[in-house]
Amino acid sequence: MDRSTVVSAKKEELIAILDHFNIQVDNPVSVLTQEMSKQFLQSKNEGDKYKFFMKATQLEQMKEDYSYIMETKERTKEQISQGEERLIELKRQCLEKEERFENIAELSTMKTNLEYLKHEMAWAVVNEIEKQLNAIRDNIKIGEDRAARLQRKLEEQQARLNEAENKYKDIQDKLEKISQETNARAPECMALKEDLTTKKMAYNEAEVLYTRSLSEYKALKKDDEQLCKRIEELKKSADQSLEPERLERQKKISWLKERGKALQDQENSISQEIEQFQQAIEKDKEEYIRIKKEESDVKETLIYNQRQLKELRDSKTDRLKRFGPHVPALLEAIDDAYRRGQFTYKPVGPLGSCIHLRDPEHALAIESCLKGLMQAYCCHNHSDERVLQALMRKFYLPGTSRPQIIVSEFRNDMYDVRHRAAYHPDFPTVLTALEIDNAVVANSLIDMRSIETILLIKNNSVARAVMQSQKPPKNCREAFTADGDQVFAGRYYSSEYKRPKFLSKDVDSEISLLENEVENKKAQILSLQHHLSTLEKDIKHNEELYRRYQLHYKELKMKIRKNISEIQELENIEEHQSVDIATLEDEAEDNKNKMKAAEKNMEQQKEKMEYLKSLKVEAESKYDAIKRKVNQLSEQADPLKDELNLADSEVDTQKRGKQHYEEKQKEHLNTLNKKKRELDMKQKELEEKMSQARQICPERIEVKKSASTLDKEINRLRQKIQAEHASHGDREEITRQYQEAKEVYLDLDTKVRTLKRFIKLLEKIMTHRYQTYQQFRRCLTLRCKLYFDNLLSQRAYCGKMNFDHKNETLTISVQPGEGNRTAFNDMRALSGGERSFSTVCFILSLWSIAESPFRCLDEFDVYMDMVNRRIAMDMILKMADSQRFRQFILLTPQSMSSLPSSRLIRILRMSDPERGQMTLPFRPVTQEEEENGS
Repeated sequence: MDRSTVVSAKKEELIAILDHFNIQVDNPVSVLTQEMSKQFLQSKNEGDKYKFFMKATQLEQMKEDYSYIMETKERTKEQISQGEERLIELKRQCLEKEERFENIAELSTMKTNLEYLKHEMAWAVVNEIEKQLNAIRDNIKIGEDRAARLQRKLEEQQARLNEAENKYKDIQDKLEKISQETNARAPECMALKEDLTTKKMAYNEAEVLYTRSLSEYKALKKDDEQLCKRIEELKKSADQSLEPERLERQKKISWLKERGKALQDQENSISQEIEQFQQAIEKDKEEYIRIKKEESDVKETLIYNQRQLKELRDSKTDRLKRFGPHVPALLEAIDDAYRRGQFTYKPVGPLGSCIHLRDPEHALAIESCLKGLMQAYCCHNHSDERVLQALMRKFYLPGTSRPQIIVSEFRNDMYDVRHRAAYHPDFPTVLTALEIDNAVVANSLIDMRSIETILLIKNNSVARAVMQSQKPPKNCREAFTADGDQVFAGRYYSSEYKRPKFLSKDVDSEISLLENEVENKKAQILSLQHHLSTLEKDIKHNEELYRRYQLHYKELKMKIRKNISEIQELENIEEHQSVDIATLEDEAEDNKNKMKAAEKNMEQQKEKMEYLKSLKVEAESKYDAIKRKVNQLSEQADPLKDELNLADSEVDTQKRGKQHYEEKQKEHLNTLNKKKRELDMKQKELEEKMSQARQICPERIEVKKSASTLDKEINRLRQKIQAEHASHGDREEITRQYQEAKEVYLDLDTKVRTLKRFIKLLEKIMTHRYQTYQQFRRCLTLRCKLYFDNLLSQRAYCGKMNFDHKNETLTISVQPGEGNRTAFNDMRALSGGERSFSTVCFILSLWSIAESPFRCLDEFDVYMDMVNRRIAMDMILKMADSQRFRQFILLTPQSMSSLPSSRLIRILRMSDPERGQMTLPFRPVTQEEEENGS
């Protein structure tokens, strides 16, 4: 066989042979040339060493393969995305062709369906009119029921109105009866009072006369006793030798009597002084109590004014604070609750903030009229009222007054009150004097206060003339003056307020007035307190003087009694009197006669006094009885007046309610009649449509769809039929196009699905392979480090290799000899021989982890000394001996005579090349040795 025969010249077969024998031509570990060594091993860049490691271990190839596969996967995803877009377009085309195919097949069916739809359409129109008729009949029935309910409510309202009017009439009759009875008893009461006064005066005169007679009788009796005693003394006395002593006693008695008279005068004077002091003390105490009460009233007024002043100052920034300090926060809470859907309709209030004056002078009159309604709130129903009550409890403490809540259905239109409103050409009503934008507010004030029936008359006398001096205007119940006074047809009430609180526009003026009033009240309190202090001092001073004079008075009383006792003792001393006993006896007899006459007169006066006393007691009982009766009638009249006012308000309320139901009934009956006319028209329309439907389809069809739906279907079907007629396409061509489009669509759909499954599987495989790649890289790195340490240790070197896979760097550090193992040097700091030895160790480490049948080194020992070359050569030979299944090729300019002879080692020495020589004369070693031997 000719050895020069060419077996193959294909690159693919060469690559297959190389792959089969694992011959890595580009692997620097397999064949390390000088250029490759300079590029990777002698480079100072740590990244180049890492690349050399990756290339030697074929990890770089694996990494490139992984990157290529991921790029291919991304391109495949893009193709899938394009395929899906193309698939959507093909599906649309397929559906269009399918629709054309089905339309051609169903053209006749569509025409039949069109006719049937027309029949259904005719009877669908009839059905809808019948439904409308039934709905109208139901509405009419509901309307008639509601009309009946309205009629019952109207009758009930009329009954309530009659009841209220009867109640008002009964109360009025009772009041008139009481008034008549009171007027009838008034003359009798006056007569009895005059009679009682006359009898009291007569009794008092008789009592004075009886007392005088009794005093006279007692004096006469005492004189009689003294005369009798004196006569007895005179009769027993016979001794006239005691005359000087008697004269001395008489003289002393006279002195004592004069002294007693002086003491009596002094007593009278002191008694008058005591009475004056007592009157002064009582007067000062009464004045003190009056001033104290006045001070308390002024303090209450001051507190009220200060609170009102604070509210006015706050209202300069927020007008709502006039209605209470908590009102702004309450309104914010109402807004928040309304946004959360807790209210059916947002409550309206305070009502005073929703009204505006046309004339500022009416402010006090309107506030006096509306009173608590100024701060009231309106709710649509009781559910909203409960929510508002819960909100108010957060801002108003228990026990404090809360604003009134009016529950009334909200309406967009204000009541028509023209027929029941009061009218006067010169004076407005409360309703016309206000500007009210919200109909709910106006209706609430009409319901609660009847503001359309209340006139506003600024002048008080004119108001009395309009309401009391003549018949009040029609529908007018009451009037208010500019001062806030309330005027009825028969009554007049003064206002409690002096100035408006809520509706005043000139807040600064009000604040100024209130500040002046507060200052005046403070000054008034100081003046009253000063006056009270003065009164207290005067009372204490007068009480002290009163006590002193009382003591003096008691002392005088004791002196007077002692003086009288001394006089009596001296007068009672037995002495001989020169008085004629007969004269004294005559005088005693005459005194006894006087006593008898005085006693008789006394008895007569006593009988007369007792008689007059009985008459006085009888008159008092009669007067007290009729007075109690009059008071009872007055007490009965007061609650009846209040009841009359309430009954009057109730009558007005019931009248408005009756009018409300009459208006509702009228409006409802008009709507009901309109529905009935509409029913007649619909019945005629139904007859016409049924006639037309029978002409189209004689027998009635049960139709479930609406006429509008059927009309749309008919129009759509007509358009499809016209489109099919316009196309005039060939049935076979359309069928062929449909089949081709379907096949193309299904083929592409299958490919897309297959690629999706492939991509999913590929992602799973690549994730696993990448993990395996990382694990394999860690194993190779560890093996390389171990081999490197082992090889360095053969010469007592120490070293380490640091792999940074993230930054793709490889750092090699070597310490020659037995020095400090921690003080590693970079390979650049080593000598040429040490660096070559370290490089050989690195290459041998890579040989240990790389798989290749060849190991080829070029000039590996150029820079080594003899020791390092010998150690390196021994290491290479040892590794070659351990790996006999591999071939080691070493190129060196040094002599290899030191190598041991072995059949495993073959040394080829090259002669110097000749100039122009084209080939090298290689010869086996054995042949060379034979020639040298010969």
